[in-house]
Amino acid sequence: MKNTPLTHIKTITEYHALIGIAKPAHPLISVISFEDIKRMDEHAYSFTHNFYSIGLKRNFNGKMKYGQQEYDFDEGVMIFISPGQVFTIEAEEELKHSGWLLLVHPDYLWNTSLAKTIKQYEYFSYAVNEALHLSEKEEVMVTGIMQNIEQEYHANIDKFSKKVIIAQLELLLTYADRFYQRQFITREITNHKLLDRLEDLLAEYFNSDALAKKGLPTVQYIAGALNVSPNYLSVLLNVLTGQSTQQHIHDKLIEKAKEKLSTTTLSVSEIAYEIGLEHSQSFSKLFKSKTNLSPLAFRQSFN
Repeated sequence: MKNTPLTHIKTITEYHALIGIAKPAHPLISVISFEDIKRMDEHAYSFTHNFYSIGLKRNFNGKMKYGQQEYDFDEGVMIFISPGQVFTIEAEEELKHSGWLLLVHPDYLWNTSLAKTIKQYEYFSYAVNEALHLSEKEEVMVTGIMQNIEQEYHANIDKFSKKVIIAQLELLLTYADRFYQRQFITREITNHKLLDRLEDLLAEYFNSDALAKKGLPTVQYIAGALNVSPNYLSVLLNVLTGQSTQQHIHDKLIEKAKEKLSTTTLSVSEIAYEIGLEHSQSFSKLFKSKTNLSPLAFRQSFN
């Protein structure tokens, strides 16, 4: 993708003006049909904005870059963008797509259950080259919820309006959570390739002098090397192995420790240092939690 100037959009009203549609009926929440977007004169656009964006796209003929990765687009996909995140759209020809875009400003969520919980939904922090692919049935379900939200804020506002909209938004996010968990399972081949890359990365790290020099690899380091976010990696590993990334790293550490305990005469303190743990007590505690044996007891079992 080409480098394009970055446009920072502060308000939903400003976003409406940018894409050439009428002023929003509500300044803090808006549902837009992609077919209504009028102003897309350039071939590339880079944006960052101060609100949440949830999109359902169909028949998209361009490319989209989110973070540092390009999205793998197909018919019927959802995208989730948080305030402050950068995304880029590029098209070689006139941009065409259909579907819906829901914009929600954080101010709209004040004093609601979503004010804190919306940040817990993993897909808002993904930095992967894969969007959420939906079935036709799932598309219909998502479209219905977005239309319900649109109808509610266009109706006469009363004391129940916001509660109804928040309930619909929570329902949408819960369904999206379900669809993401399903996608981890249905995209098994792609996910196992990532797991293979993780195994190779950890093997290379543990077989070099990086452990002694840098200590244990962090979850952030591993995720960065695999070009995914820490949250994505943890969810994926949990689905595939039942373990978190940290637990996976510790398992590899114990394998290395067992090798040194059974094939060398190094002391427990020396082994702890070589595998990146400064204190032998920490090493012994971790080893026993994983094997039910102390390092010395494990070594003695080979004699």
